[in-house]
Amino acid sequence: MAHGERALGLLKQLHIPAIPRNYALLYAFVTSNNKELCDSLRKALETHSCLTDEDSEKIYEKYLGERKVQEQVGEVGSKVSQEMSEIIAVIEAASERAGRYGQSLKGVNAKLAGIESPQQLKTVLGELFDTNNNMAEYNEVLERRLANSKKQIDELQMSLELTRLESFIDEMTGLTNRKRFDQTLELDMSEAKVSSDPLCLLMIDIDHFKAFNDIHGHQTGDKVLRLVGQILKTNVKGRDCAARFGGEEFAILLPKTKLPAAIILSDQIRVAVKTKDLVKKSTGESLGHVTLSIGVAAYRTGESTQEFIERADVCLYAAKGAGRDNVKAETDMPEPETRTSAA
Repeated sequence: MAHGERALGLLKQLHIPAIPRNYALLYAFVTSNNKELCDSLRKALETHSCLTDEDSEKIYEKYLGERKVQEQVGEVGSKVSQEMSEIIAVIEAASERAGRYGQSLKGVNAKLAGIESPQQLKTVLGELFDTNNNMAEYNEVLERRLANSKKQIDELQMSLELTRLESFIDEMTGLTNRKRFDQTLELDMSEAKVSSDPLCLLMIDIDHFKAFNDIHGHQTGDKVLRLVGQILKTNVKGRDCAARFGGEEFAILLPKTKLPAAIILSDQIRVAVKTKDLVKKSTGESLGHVTLSIGVAAYRTGESTQEFIERADVCLYAAKGAGRDNVKAETDMPEPETRTSAA
């Protein structure tokens, strides 16, 4: 918690956008676990007096990116394996102890059969009580050790799950990343093929985004990307998957959704983005509005993922060609010309 608060404090103090990627960098910085990362971050801050998006992405990819995720998975897996080995050793020791306890009881039982005086009975009962007390104490230690091991394994499994989830998330927008989107698309198409349920795909592009970046700067452009990402998140539900497809392009998968409903949702998203006033916080300057062009296609049984995406892309470019800030679905596309053979 202390490291987290320090990282957040630095984000605020240095006026660094509080996106997950930057938070991860500042968290690593305050914990000082990686000297090279700390040096690179410090140098970037000294060079530009702030953390630029380019520096942030470069440092993150080098020290905390995909390779780091794999290392974390390997490290957690190693710890789980070590903990399991220790548990097995504890159980084996407990088994041996139980065997010795059983032998002790047999010995006491044999002695009981040969008792001839109260003094002998007292001695044998003393041995029995000592044996039972020792076993009870050992069982308490064993229970605590196993409970502690279970807790550690649960924590390691949670850490592994969080690492896995992080590898599926786009750092800039918090949406599903392209890698996870591709996996989800294949899965949803396979299920739609078997169940014959509808499946729609939205391809979304921010209009004139490059020009907006050139005029207002990359940091403001990043804020626009996060704004669009947040609006997409709030407009999907259940198994719907909103993803950053690449750059300023996004995609939404809508399982069990027919084309008319997908078109309605597309227009809701378009209007929600268009009506947002963009204001530069540092100066209060109005930056106007951004708009979206959206293409919508419904899955056709038997087509490939590439064909499905390409059909949605055709609709997207039709929306751009029609003046942008609109939605075009495959039903708006002209039918392909058919050739008739000469009689």
